[in-house]
Amino acid sequence: MTNVFIISAPSGSGKSTLVEKVRQIVPGLEFSISYTTRPPRGNEQNGREYFFISREEFQEMVDRDEFLEHADVFGNCYGTAKSFRRKACEADKDLLLDIDVQGAAQIKRKLPEAISIFILPPDRKTLESRLRHRSLDAEDVIQRRLITASREIEKYEKYDYILINDRLEESVEALTAILLAERLKRSEKSQSADEADTIANAERWRLNNVRDRLQPILASFVATTGR
Repeated sequence: MTNVFIISAPSGSGKSTLVEKVRQIVPGLEFSISYTTRPPRGNEQNGREYFFISREEFQEMVDRDEFLEHADVFGNCYGTAKSFRRKACEADKDLLLDIDVQGAAQIKRKLPEAISIFILPPDRKTLESRLRHRSLDAEDVIQRRLITASREIEKYEKYDYILINDRLEESVEALTAILLAERLKRSEKSQSADEADTIANAERWRLNNVRDRLQPILASFVATTGR
């Protein structure tokens, strides 16, 4: 059975770096590369970070019902092609989706069994610092991303796991544990002591087990936005 893993995070949370490192550790993952109408940034290459297509081409794919999900983000279109899920099923691999909260909601409606993981920055100040350090966006874009992050974070309760990306090494270990634990729980094989430890490690990041740790993070965004 192919597991579908949804990973979402506010822009600048370190999700891409985290996912890239975990993909090097966890075997049997089919990674979905999104289609987008936005232009490439920096050293991005077509077919590596995204498939860069025109708005007309994107709409044609929508009309042909080729997307598992699609959304408009900051005025650009993003979508996940259904072909990636078919490819994962045929190869007996799990599908890893790196998508925003809009896309995640669409996937969960279509595939309620999908496992969802939300990655949070340790606080708003850290997120702003990361956005500025990237040097990819103008000031108005950074401010818009911070406002959007506040809105996205409000959706955290829709996710199965919440991972606070403070220290990369710990986050890599946690995300790895979550992916492996979900595989183990759906397996009919008896679990070894090490496998039981992996499941226990993953459970530390389940929504109900991190609520107390989330409060100061959520408060940092509310205090800054005045909401």
